[in-house]
Amino acid sequence: MTPFLLSLEDLSVGFTRYSGAARVRTVTGVTSLSLDIAPGEVLAVIGASGSGKTLLAQAILGILPANATVSGRVLFDGKPLDERRLRTLRGREISYIPQSVSHLDPLMTVGRQVRIGLDPRTARDRQRTLFARYGLADDVGGRYPFQLSGGMLRRVLFATSVRDTVRLVIADEPTPGLHADAVAEVLRHLRELSEGGASVLLITHDIFAALAVARRVAVMHAGELLTVEEASAFTGDGDGLKHPFARALWRALPQNQFSPGSE
Repeated sequence: MTPFLLSLEDLSVGFTRYSGAARVRTVTGVTSLSLDIAPGEVLAVIGASGSGKTLLAQAILGILPANATVSGRVLFDGKPLDERRLRTLRGREISYIPQSVSHLDPLMTVGRQVRIGLDPRTARDRQRTLFARYGLADDVGGRYPFQLSGGMLRRVLFATSVRDTVRLVIADEPTPGLHADAVAEVLRHLRELSEGGASVLLITHDIFAALAVARRVAVMHAGELLTVEEASAFTGDGDGLKHPFARALWRALPQNQFSPGSE
């Protein structure tokens, strides 16, 4: 039995695009990416916008658009994660916290959306517990998404995505727009999920959010996985980081005096 819950083997994602009447070209989004996540591990994936982080999440979940082409293998519990298995596991054992709040149904109250998939006998109590945890008043459950602020919607989205049966959580930029206390609570909940045995793939551009919960940090650039670093190496001048791009990212932060380094 594999020691990893999720394994990506030589994963590539491309898109077919048409230019003119008969010209076809392929645009590459992710190139030959291999990565493993162990049970109970928080693995952060960082990189600038356009580096392929969200495409990686969508490829794992099988929710890429129709013009996408995927090669390589995605394994869950040592077995291929094909569409048949995904239909069974999505929302039950594999949970997705998407980047955009537009994933919420605009025609359904947020309370009902949080209760989807929960035991009807305890769903309302569970919803109230989640709302309290993320600083949402109980009466928010009766409102529609358009009636809430962006920060409130992100907290609702998180509450809809986490279930007791989940073994893998893919969180795609779950903290933008949240105040510091809410960010801390989201990260604390991700850590608690991992301590309970779930694997967490945290996709973020925020290095400090990644370092707050992750043991390892994968660095992506232009669709490629450049390096996987120990979170503990992101300290001081970054001399413990293996890859020059990771060192350059770390040293360029304002907390590190925007230093470009010598790489």
